[in-house]
Amino acid sequence: MAYWLMKSEPDVFSFDDMMAKTKRGEPEQWHGVRNYTARNNMKAMALGDLAFFYHSNIGKEIVGIIKVIALAHPDSTAEPNDKGNIVWECVDVEAVKPLPKPVTLATVKATPELANLELVKLSRLSVSKVSPEEWDLICKMGGL
Repeated sequence: MAYWLMKSEPDVFSFDDMMAKTKRGEPEQWHGVRNYTARNNMKAMALGDLAFFYHSNIGKEIVGIIKVIALAHPDSTAEPNDKGNIVWECVDVEAVKPLPKPVTLATVKATPELANLELVKLSRLSVSKVSPEEWDLICKMGGL
């Protein structure tokens, strides 16, 4: 299993929105990503991989855990390129659970063991990798 971090602006789509969709049995297509590294990260995801759900811009905190339930496929919001191909892909996800205690970006940055977390090193990347050690530490920090 691999671990990831996926960002969303909570005023556009929050973890509460994700929880509500999951309760209704509706998967969420993680669409709208227009960065090749983030897209390639989604293409590398496997069914059952877990990701932290991060509220960006407002809150700046890890608030929950989501799970990949469909492999990378063409993003339904993407326009075809000049050759008629869709180059942007996304995965489908569902909520697993909220973190009992959100982990703020400030807390992450103040934790030496997380200095190499892509959230810190590649702060503009919307879909990033998380090592198993980073995952375990953040889960512990979040009350799991």
